[in-house]
Amino acid sequence: MQGRALNMNAVPYSMLEANKAQILRKMAQYQTIYRYDNIMQLDFELTTRLRIVEASYLLYRSGVRFATFKESECNETYWLRTEKGGFKLKENVLPSVALNDIFFNGSLYAFECAVAIVMVFYKGVLESIGERDFNQLFTNLVLYSGNFDEDLNLQNHHGYDFLEGDCAYFKNPDYHEDTPQWQGENTVIVGDDLYFGHGVGVKSAEGIIELLNKKRKENATESAYLTSYITRVGFRYLSQFYVHRDVLVEVDYDKLPLVVSQIGSSTYIG
Repeated sequence: MQGRALNMNAVPYSMLEANKAQILRKMAQYQTIYRYDNIMQLDFELTTRLRIVEASYLLYRSGVRFATFKESECNETYWLRTEKGGFKLKENVLPSVALNDIFFNGSLYAFECAVAIVMVFYKGVLESIGERDFNQLFTNLVLYSGNFDEDLNLQNHHGYDFLEGDCAYFKNPDYHEDTPQWQGENTVIVGDDLYFGHGVGVKSAEGIIELLNKKRKENATESAYLTSYITRVGFRYLSQFYVHRDVLVEVDYDKLPLVVSQIGSSTYIG
């Protein structure tokens, strides 16, 4: 099935503003303190988080298939399949063109869940910083588990301050040894108790746990569960390349019921 990008021009202004405000309210509810050098950094993070959510649904509808690294497939017009089953950008191919091909010609691709998460992160960043800077930053794209460009600057930490656009991990301790691909599921948080997992779809936490429990070994005793492991894009670094577009929403932060503090030149939410 061919995926279609969400047309942000067709989404009501109030809906975009509400989506940003929803993320802000969650941030304010957590004990974590979020610090920004300026409001632009904060707005970039909110925008990119929404772009990552959008990219998750786009990949879900694109027709891509789940496969182990041994059985992975790609469009050889843009990518070289490596011996380990990853995808390496071909010479003289623009990163933005090759990445977008995954989302719009998904039937030509098959890969596992950790790679899907990185693809979604890259797509969200592309939509926030634009093609020119994206192509300059990510000239040597390699898509493989645990492999990402340093400019994506992924951040890992343990906690439960889950926000839209984060990667959350579900662990399946009693997975069957014959199907190690089901030892866990990398997911992108796309809404309140909604997670996108490649090969799983968009489900609640309970739904993903239920599916993983069906993939356990015989006489399994330990249920799958949502871990505290969170992976995030390095929003602060990438914000310097932020492309302000008319379709993006500038939230009136002063009107939100949040604790937004200004100390020196920094903005804090918490």
